[in-house]
Amino acid sequence: MPSLFDPIQMGDIAFSNRIVMAPLTRNRAVGLQPNELTVEYYRQRASAGLIIAEATQISAMGQGYLDTPGIYSPEQVAAWLAVTEAVHAAGGRMFLQLWHVGRISHTSLLPGGAAPVSSTGRRPKAMTFTADGFVDVSQPRALRDEEMPGLIDDYRTAARNAIAAGFDGIEVHSANNYLLEQFLRDSVNDREGPYGGSIANRTRLVVEVMQAVSEEVGAGRVGIRLSPMTTFNDSPRDSDPQALYGHLVGQLGSMGLAYLHIIQGETGGKRNPADAAVPFDYAALRARFSGCWMVNNGYGLDEAESVVADSEADMVAFGRPFISNPDLVRRLREGAPLNPLQEDKLYGGGAEGYVDYPTLD
Repeated sequence: MPSLFDPIQMGDIAFSNRIVMAPLTRNRAVGLQPNELTVEYYRQRASAGLIIAEATQISAMGQGYLDTPGIYSPEQVAAWLAVTEAVHAAGGRMFLQLWHVGRISHTSLLPGGAAPVSSTGRRPKAMTFTADGFVDVSQPRALRDEEMPGLIDDYRTAARNAIAAGFDGIEVHSANNYLLEQFLRDSVNDREGPYGGSIANRTRLVVEVMQAVSEEVGAGRVGIRLSPMTTFNDSPRDSDPQALYGHLVGQLGSMGLAYLHIIQGETGGKRNPADAAVPFDYAALRARFSGCWMVNNGYGLDEAESVVADSEADMVAFGRPFISNPDLVRRLREGAPLNPLQEDKLYGGGAEGYVDYPTLD
């Protein structure tokens, strides 16, 4: 039986174990780019089989929160290169998560005070983090069909920049009801035309983005993150999530992608939400995908070991435990206790609650 600590080949790359550091927004970018603290933060956690770096905006219009990094300028590429070089020197592997927040943004964060863009002009009851603290998101506008090629090119360029910055690959963020999932769900997407209406149309943008980034950097270096059942960011579930995500994964399954990263259930909540009309069949999705299957959402050691041993997953992503335990892989292997998390230091700030958590040594 496979073990959580066994090596694995995922797409074009070999990984030392099956423990993944999930992407974690920390709001510590300076000038929208990583800094020396970022280098140290990720270097400390390089024992993970794979680090997926924090969500990183593909363009200035993709930003939704204060002090999050981008990957669309030469300066950002150079800053990220210092991070990946440190992780590689420590023996780690690292992917970059490509992010566009869509309507979860505020005009104060966008160029010229522009309105956020989405599949819809409807404003969610959601909040974001700005220089004035947590505020309601701004009124969005619906993207025009003729803007789609430019948006897809932004993803393509970001993927190319990520490889130039030394990342081993990229993950496309199509979860947690940011831009791409705003196109997927009929609970949000109210448009007509080629990107609205039918399931085939609503999945079109995600498929075209994945084709573009795969052409740019090679499908074996590309993953995608999905969250079929979450209602995070005030986005109700699709009217038929099983059919929607089944169709999407069927489209992705033939692309030769490295992995599919699935958030099971509610983001940061229960994996089997009690309010779901019917349980979601993740196994049916996995049957349609040929790459590695990565699961996420509140796994502890015993559960993670069990799903890998039973071949229900190939890799398991851990989020908050990696924040407070830079040596999480060792702690899991040895059954050592975990450091408590400083909740008030999660977002923004400096070294405290970021690079000062102790290791077993």
